[in-house]
Amino acid sequence: MPGEIFQQTIPILRIFSVEKAKEFYVDFLGFKVDWKHQFEGVAPVYMQVTRGNLTLHLSEHYGDCCPGSTVYVSTTGVVDFHREITSKNYGYLRPGIEKAPWGSTCMEVIDPFGNRLRFDEKSK
Repeated sequence: MPGEIFQQTIPILRIFSVEKAKEFYVDFLGFKVDWKHQFEGVAPVYMQVTRGNLTLHLSEHYGDCCPGSTVYVSTTGVVDFHREITSKNYGYLRPGIEKAPWGSTCMEVIDPFGNRLRFDEKSK
């Protein structure tokens, strides 16, 4: 089957609070909310956030996914991204940068719901 039939992969991450999710993904990591869906005022929210070519779906629906997932993100400019987000003085996380044994530069962040985003820049 040819690979071009697949258009995009969008991870779905479990969240428990839209406000905490926006504080983390929008205010801290610099994503924007593209859209938000909710059947009724008290129903769980499902929303899409993007930053550049990275798109994530965030869901309060218990059946969509499990909290504690990890998303691997192939990245360029991870040192600059690290500098950008740490300058915001987010009170709940101070990520570091690691040099992996295989030579890449990696920064991992953990959202308020236990999900991990692993930003990895391959060495040149």
